[in-house]
Amino acid sequence: MANTSAKDRPSIPHAVAVIGVLIASICFGLVPYFSRSLTEQGVAPYAVAFYRYIVAALLLLPVLIRHRHEWREITWGLSAGAVMGLGWIGYVTALEKLPASTVGVLYMTYPVFTLVIAWAVFADAPTRRALSAAGLIVVAAVIAGSPASVPVAHLPTLLISLAAPFGFGFGICVLVHRLSRIAPLARIASVSLGSALGLAPLILGAEVGELLPRDQSDWLLIVGIGLVTALVPQLIYTICSPVIGASQTAVVGSIELPTMFAVGFLAFDEAISLPQAWACALILSAIAITRSRRTRTVSTVLTRSPKR
Repeated sequence: MANTSAKDRPSIPHAVAVIGVLIASICFGLVPYFSRSLTEQGVAPYAVAFYRYIVAALLLLPVLIRHRHEWREITWGLSAGAVMGLGWIGYVTALEKLPASTVGVLYMTYPVFTLVIAWAVFADAPTRRALSAAGLIVVAAVIAGSPASVPVAHLPTLLISLAAPFGFGFGICVLVHRLSRIAPLARIASVSLGSALGLAPLILGAEVGELLPRDQSDWLLIVGIGLVTALVPQLIYTICSPVIGASQTAVVGSIELPTMFAVGFLAFDEAISLPQAWACALILSAIAITRSRRTRTVSTVLTRSPKR
C-alpha cells in the first residue's frame, strides 16, 4: 500500500481509481502510435522525445518554482530526466524499423536495469522474488530479440533501444532514493524539465525540417504525445495509484504492454509472432510475481507521498 495517509488521499471510490490506472496505462501504451506516426512524417527521433516531455515541463514549471528551495532534490530530478530523455531517443529510433511489439517487450526490461542500478549505486539489494522476475524478463528479451523475431541486420537497433529502459531504470532509482521528500507534482515537473533540457541542444542544432511534421494537421500528434501519453496519464496515476496501492497498480498497469501489441497490430498491420506472444506472457508473469512499486513504472513511484 502506498505511504499516503488517509487524510491526504483523494476521496474517490476504489473502483474509479482502478479504472483510472487502467486508462492511464493504456495511454502509456499508445506511445508507439504517436511516435511512429511522427517519424513517418519526417520528425527526428530526438524531436519526438522532446515533444513528449516539453508539455508537462512547461505546464508544471510553476510547481517547480514554488519548490525551488528543495534545489538538491530538484537537481537530482533534472539529472534523471536528462538521462531518461536521451535514452528515449533509442526507443523512438527502434520504432522506426522494428515491430512495436518487439520494441515494447525490450522497453519493459527496465525493471532489470532498475534492480541493477539500485544495487550497484544505492546499495539497495533486490529480493529473491525480484531476481526471479528479472530472470523472466531477461528470457523474454532474448526471445523477442532472437533471429526468429528480428532480422540479424537490426540487432544494432535493438541494442540502441535498450538505452530507453536503462534511462527509465535510472529515473526510477533516483525517484525512489532521492526524490521521496518532495511533492509528487514537483517530481513530475523536475523529471520532465530535465528531459526537455537534456534534449534541447539537439533541438537547437537541428534543421527545421527535422523538427516539424510535413502536414499541419499532424501537429495534433505532437499535442497527443505530450498530453495523451505523458502529462494526463501521469496526473491520473498521481491521483489514483495511492488509492489502490502499488501492488494492484502494478497488475492493472500491466495492460500497457498488450496495448503496445494492439497498436502494432491495428495501426501498423504488424503480425504478432509466437515468440513475441511468449515474450509478452513472460513479462506479464514477471509483473504479477513482483507487484513491487520499485519495479513498476516511474509514474507509480511518483505517487508516493514525501517522507516526513
